[in-house]
Amino acid sequence: MKSAYELALERMAAEGIDEPRREALDDEVKQRMAEARSKAEAGLAELEILQRGKLAAIRDPTARRQAEEEYVAERRRIERARDRELETLRRAGGR
Repeated sequence: MKSAYELALERMAAEGIDEPRREALDDEVKQRMAEARSKAEAGLAELEILQRGKLAAIRDPTARRQAEEEYVAERRRIERARDRELETLRRAGGR
């Protein structure tokens, strides 16, 4: 009996999709990746808290919309920085 993972790999192969990479990351790289994720999550949580306080004080719809756009942009910046750091660690650790 095949596992769900094996069945998924077979479906991917049937559709012409390459199999996922199997990276052998050492414990140090895994730890650094976990730290990067944790740091990003803390930054996102802080940003969320600050945004809630900021929005509570804003009544003007235009200013509110601007604050929301700035929040979304900052959130994306944090996520992109996290993703870049994780990719850098993967490449360095996968060797």
